[in-house]
Amino acid sequence: MRTENVQYFTEKEEEFANLLIEIGTKKNVAKVLVFLTNVPEATSRAIERGTDLRQPEVSLAIKYMTEQGWITIQGIPSERKGRPNKKYTLVVPVNKIIATIEKAKKAEANNQLALVRKIRDYI
Repeated sequence: MRTENVQYFTEKEEEFANLLIEIGTKKNVAKVLVFLTNVPEATSRAIERGTDLRQPEVSLAIKYMTEQGWITIQGIPSERKGRPNKKYTLVVPVNKIIATIEKAKKAEANNQLALVRKIRDYI
């Protein structure tokens, strides 16, 4: 039997993830982002254990984050038969990711305000 270290969120990291969720970031993306912020690289299994997410939730978050260009994926050969494992690494600093989220939220808020102004024109 092999042993494995599992990293879990601290109270501060849990709060960080919850704040991201409150501003509209998907739960799985928020948790994976916070997890990868605190480790140099991680496998899907380590992310699942550390974030308490299921494999499909981690996969969806990884897919979204890859599309955004926030992470890289590196294949690592499996010790046994079967699929090779993958390592995920955050390649964009978290402060830049937060700035991107902030910019998107500002644009969304401005669009909503423009719609409210347009509604007022009908009154």
